[in-house]
Amino acid sequence: MNAPTYPNSPPVGPAQTDSSIGGLLLESGKITPENAERVLRMQKELGIRFGEAAQRLGLITETDLQQVLARQFEYPYLQAGEGKFSPKLVAAYQPFSEQVEQLRAVRSQLMLRWFARGHRSLTIMEVDADDGASTFAANLAVVFSQLGEQTLLVDANLRTPHQRENFDLQGRQGLSDVLAGRADLSAVTKVPSFVDLSVLPAGTLPPNPQELLSRAQFGILNTQLEANHAVVLYDVAPFSVGADALAVAVHTRGVLLVARRHQTSLDDIADAAEKLTQAGVQVVGSVLVDA
Repeated sequence: MNAPTYPNSPPVGPAQTDSSIGGLLLESGKITPENAERVLRMQKELGIRFGEAAQRLGLITETDLQQVLARQFEYPYLQAGEGKFSPKLVAAYQPFSEQVEQLRAVRSQLMLRWFARGHRSLTIMEVDADDGASTFAANLAVVFSQLGEQTLLVDANLRTPHQRENFDLQGRQGLSDVLAGRADLSAVTKVPSFVDLSVLPAGTLPPNPQELLSRAQFGILNTQLEANHAVVLYDVAPFSVGADALAVAVHTRGVLLVARRHQTSLDDIADAAEKLTQAGVQVVGSVLVDA
């Protein structure tokens, strides 16, 4: 990723660079005020960008520069080891990788084929356990938030939830508690590293997940969540373990199917798609993830 060209800055001190690359490097501790003066002198002498000068002086790496550029353009991501998120969140840690480029391509298709047509929520569904839908949903939520869309990821897998672990969430309450009337929307947790991303974890694991998701209260809750967010993504239990996923999908009216290469049966995918269609749910698309 090439850094954009900035006009030369006069060597009058780091305060002049607070809203620029130099200011962000200072704020993040990548360079000291004394080093900023050195960089500004080289920038003026050679007529190069601040970031390039800092690199030539050996003060920062290309990774450092990419991260402050991301902050300048309000495109947050994390460096390896930063935060306590699952390493499976490649959209958070490796935003310039080929895998995340593919995620952004899926995001673009969903914006055009679903969200731009007035829909606010979508169910991310796998046929069998371990097909990869939970990890895919988490990464998709991150890339939607990086677009600047107010994004909510709801862990509606009330059997084997994963999003609390993926995002290192500390609270105990979640979706099940809201549906049971034991909690309110304060159970929705903002993810500090991604200002436009929130997560509603599964909450207390109930003995009756299917019945809880089938209550009228779920439809009311979904309407509330849609009113507060531009994009609401539901991670659900596998289609094969019960009707939980279908109970959610009839409210979102759309499903993105996730299949795992060399594992998910094509017949099972076709069967799930047929049952969803019969229930009035649109299969917006499908994605294939690597084993």
